[in-house]
Amino acid sequence: MALRDFKLPDPGEGLTEADIVTWHVAVGDTVKVNDVVVEVETAKSLVELPVPFAGTVAALHVAEGDTVEVGTPIITVDDGVGGAAAPAAPAAEPAVSSAEAPPPAAEPEIAEGLIGGTTSTGRTAVLVGYGVKQTEAVRRPRKGAAAAPESTTGSPEAPPAVPESTGRPVEGHPAAARALAKPPVRKLAKDLGVDLQSVTPTGDGGIVTRADVEAAASGASTAPAAARPAPAQGERETRVPVKGVRKMTAQAMVGSAFTAPHVTEWVTVDVTATMDLVEKLKQDREFRDVKVTPLLVLAKAMCLAVRRNPDINASWDEAAQEIVLKHYVNLGIAAATPRGLVVPNVKDADRMSMRELADAIAALTATAREGRTPPADMAGGTITITNVGVFGIDAGTPILNPGEAAILAFGTVTRRPWVVGTGADERIEPRWVTTLALSFDHRLVDGELGSRYLADVAAILGDPSRALVWG
Repeated sequence: MALRDFKLPDPGEGLTEADIVTWHVAVGDTVKVNDVVVEVETAKSLVELPVPFAGTVAALHVAEGDTVEVGTPIITVDDGVGGAAAPAAPAAEPAVSSAEAPPPAAEPEIAEGLIGGTTSTGRTAVLVGYGVKQTEAVRRPRKGAAAAPESTTGSPEAPPAVPESTGRPVEGHPAAARALAKPPVRKLAKDLGVDLQSVTPTGDGGIVTRADVEAAASGASTAPAAARPAPAQGERETRVPVKGVRKMTAQAMVGSAFTAPHVTEWVTVDVTATMDLVEKLKQDREFRDVKVTPLLVLAKAMCLAVRRNPDINASWDEAAQEIVLKHYVNLGIAAATPRGLVVPNVKDADRMSMRELADAIAALTATAREGRTPPADMAGGTITITNVGVFGIDAGTPILNPGEAAILAFGTVTRRPWVVGTGADERIEPRWVTTLALSFDHRLVDGELGSRYLADVAAILGDPSRALVWG
């Protein structure tokens, strides 16, 4: 036989490590070329990795939950070829000539932070001629097992699973088969104290859904959902490992806060006209099947205001001592997800119609909440919105994403008494009001530019008809 090791590749953007989330195979399983064998979490995304050769799984070298460096062997496959064991197969032999190879992805403006990362010159592809998979995986039947998907039981012929106390599968001790579920659903099950192995799946391919977990929780326990399980009696502290997105976010925010001199300005604005526009768009046939919110109008307003104040859409190149002006708007939308805060961006948002922008934002946020934002969607942002209003917050002082000159916090929209009219017509009426807070890098954005940009955004929200003039 020939044993071939599959090493953890760089899933994208020069990342150096990843966390093992879910194994989709166990020792003894048969795999084909390009079969998804494991799901890993990087600092930027959840990624499914296909195996570059076929055969029988001989060993899993790391356990779910382990943090593994790129280049570390994670699985060994017996390809069934007779003779002595073959040397470990490289994870990235080029399958095409340099002339046929696709051009490399554009480098992000800054190599560190939430929307950054350098591309390692030694980075290798996951599979010959292929990249990582972002699609949903379905576990294939074990060798000798029934055709139905395995969700709660392992192969009867497999050796006993490694004891729970160690948690690390090794050759001869495969990882126990686990119920199929997406990471957010696994987290929900953990928070509710539900054993996924005991849940009957109703999703396609035997996948446990959120509804399945909630149903199991309501039948097995009356404990309310919480951010994390309640501490044991007498326990005074809980330690949570800093990994993945949260680790990268922390590094990025510290780097940004102590590199770029932040300035924050606020403006409170009557957005009644924007709320009226939102209601009209909801009734418009063109927007019937898309979610229309004030955030959509704000996104469009920010793109229009960039046209009038192009220097706000820039970055600081410390090495070259240059200001880099961007002639495109990659609009970041901060999204709170089960994995932490991520900021994917809408590419060329300034070139989109309102409907196109609505579709792009909806797709971006949905993918982010599922934890499947590819690294490319989080690289290259030029300006960002953080919508703190969804949490009932009026305003804040947001920290810049590395490589960007400005970030705007959108506060909650509430009914407030407001003075309208002038002179003899002046009166107090209930109006829809919000607060906008703009943080900017004072190295390249002075107070005048920052104030003009914020005032322009506020003017459009106060009277969206200005967009017809400015656009």
